[in-house]
Amino acid sequence: MIDLSIEIAGIKLKNPVMVASGTFGFGREYTPFFDLDKLGALVTKGLTLKPCPGNPPPRVWETPAGMLNAVGLQNPGVDVFLREILPFMKTFGVPIIANIAGFNVKEFATLASRLSVPGIAGIEVNISCPNVKTGGMALGTLPELAAEVVGAVVEATSLPVIVKLTPNVTDIVGLASAVAKAGAHALSLINTLQGMVIDINTRRPALGNITGGLSGPAIRPVAVRAVWQVAQGVDLPIIGMGGICTANDALEFILAGASAVAVGSANFRDPLTAVKIVRGLEQYCIQNGIEDWQELIGAAWKGNA
Repeated sequence: MIDLSIEIAGIKLKNPVMVASGTFGFGREYTPFFDLDKLGALVTKGLTLKPCPGNPPPRVWETPAGMLNAVGLQNPGVDVFLREILPFMKTFGVPIIANIAGFNVKEFATLASRLSVPGIAGIEVNISCPNVKTGGMALGTLPELAAEVVGAVVEATSLPVIVKLTPNVTDIVGLASAVAKAGAHALSLINTLQGMVIDINTRRPALGNITGGLSGPAIRPVAVRAVWQVAQGVDLPIIGMGGICTANDALEFILAGASAVAVGSANFRDPLTAVKIVRGLEQYCIQNGIEDWQELIGAAWKGNA
């Protein structure tokens, strides 16, 4: 058996495949399909201080190569999560990374502090959601604001801090550098691309929020490019995501410089996607005589594979 384990910012993963925030709920809906212990890590749905109802429907729209969503961070709030959901998630036996979504700097810091409890392995800072009017991408497109959020979170918790960046900027390396200097321990690349669809029958925008975040295979080349650029410019481990559907897709991200990958919208089409990717990575290593899979990280520009 191939050893696919890796440690990212002090979080020990048995393999580099996790699920992206917002596409896996809190795991309960997927338990009939496979043992969640087979995942490298589980990332929670974005958590806010108070329960959040999300945006008005319609909130999801299928596109030719992916989907557009404007869920708007619907979640039960951090209190319900800690009291009712975390005990259930801890039974999975897999690292849990809490994705946090504040609407200002103080809320991010408070969430990080509240979630610094046994059972949480790391904090993922969501400053990249395109579907909320305050917080989210509004804080994550300006390097100085992003750094202020990350600095406050780092100060509020002793857990590893992973920052999820938006691709909706002109200089993602500059943005990554700013949050690295503010103390981030790892990066998640990328969140969705901002887009919209107009329904020609109603002659109105298809989503209740007008605009949404585009995910799925359509954005994969954009995400691979972002990982490629940031991996060569910033010395932090990267969790790559954006349209990953197969082991070959995951390998693209790893060769570009990602130390782990996350499966997003592909979970909706096939709930077994993540475990199939784990098996696919094992088979790739066997077929290519690779004993240490970590030699593949960034090999497309390091030239060491």
